[in-house]
Amino acid sequence: MAFSISDAFVAERNAADAGALAEDYAALGRSLARRGIDIEAITTEVAAFAVAVPTWGVGTGGTRFARFPGPGEPRGIFDKLEDCAVINQLTRATPTVSPHFPWDVVSDYGELKGLASSLGLGFDAVNSNTFQDQAGQAVSYKFGSLSHTDKAVRDLAVAHNVECIEIGRKLGSTALTVWIADGSNFAGQSNLSRAFDRYIDAMKQVCAALPADWQVFLEHKFYEPAFYSTVIADWGSSFAAATELGPQAKCLVDLGHHAPNVNIEQIVARLVRYGKLAGFHFNDSKYGDDDLDSGSVDPFRLFLVFNELVDAARSKGPGFAPAYMIDQSHNVTDPIESLMQSAIELQRSYAQALLVDRKALEAAQEANDALFAHRTLKAGFVTDVSPILGEARRRSGGAIDPLGTYRASGYRAHKTKERPPVEGSRSGIV
Repeated sequence: MAFSISDAFVAERNAADAGALAEDYAALGRSLARRGIDIEAITTEVAAFAVAVPTWGVGTGGTRFARFPGPGEPRGIFDKLEDCAVINQLTRATPTVSPHFPWDVVSDYGELKGLASSLGLGFDAVNSNTFQDQAGQAVSYKFGSLSHTDKAVRDLAVAHNVECIEIGRKLGSTALTVWIADGSNFAGQSNLSRAFDRYIDAMKQVCAALPADWQVFLEHKFYEPAFYSTVIADWGSSFAAATELGPQAKCLVDLGHHAPNVNIEQIVARLVRYGKLAGFHFNDSKYGDDDLDSGSVDPFRLFLVFNELVDAARSKGPGFAPAYMIDQSHNVTDPIESLMQSAIELQRSYAQALLVDRKALEAAQEANDALFAHRTLKAGFVTDVSPILGEARRRSGGAIDPLGTYRASGYRAHKTKERPPVEGSRSGIV
């Protein structure tokens, strides 16, 4: 029988940590009360926060130079779901998974959905892949997919996206994420206007296949693998495309898909303003699209993004419901540990943003009081909300200390025995 972490083991670990948590939670509650903040209300909102994990994220990633497989990594989608379930079991923040096709293709999607359900998981947005040629593919994506000059290539890319929609319907998903690698590496290689027109025409065909309750998320990226020009390079191109494609098309924001020092939180505000924010792919970066663990390099930027999201949720009403997913490549860490840590950091930024005194901030902004506006905002960021996160997990049946519980369980060692290495693993991103 496959090893799993028992609820009894989690409870045993929690019992050892419960006293210290209760003490810290009470102390933080008193501190927040002096600021007029109800810790119970914040804890309830944090407990409701959810972010999807990508199926490819539980595998070991790699670089252009090499990939070093990790022990006990998943051999396919069924193993991936086991690992995703552990992340949610311990953090109680990742109840859905985002699959990628054809990496996660199976013969029976009813079986796949059934396994996910038995593990307490559902399916988030499905992701298409027109940035790689597959075995036996009749034409190549080397020079583009949805914007390729050859109609046969564009037709193949459209057909693949439509196929992903059909798979998603079987799994219970309601969204398709489309990222293309199309672009050029030399000036003059591509007609910049015609490439965009071809993309729009192809995406109109994809949108025509969307069920009425679905959305398509357009993901932009300003470089790599196209280093001179990229067809959907920035939020402006994404917004223009989503606007032309209609109400079911929205703009997805990946934190690493921007030029250095771009004000991402302002992009959030603009997309919210026009009702075109699809959601986020969370990660962190130092130089470019590094796909590092969320909050590992610039936690303040992550907080500022959540500040805009919380502000939008407060002012835009119940219709504001962006989709959240972690999108990282784990090259030197245990992917399960990195994904758990990232989920915790996302909860942390969300909780800190909830602590911001909105009325005081708005008053300082209206008075052009720059320093006090900044101080009011930063008061949320400098607050250690760890007791809130731990209590939210405890009440939801998760682990007070997810990483400590995971390591103590020996899960990775057990999976290393159960999962012998295989050639051509579909785990991770290279």
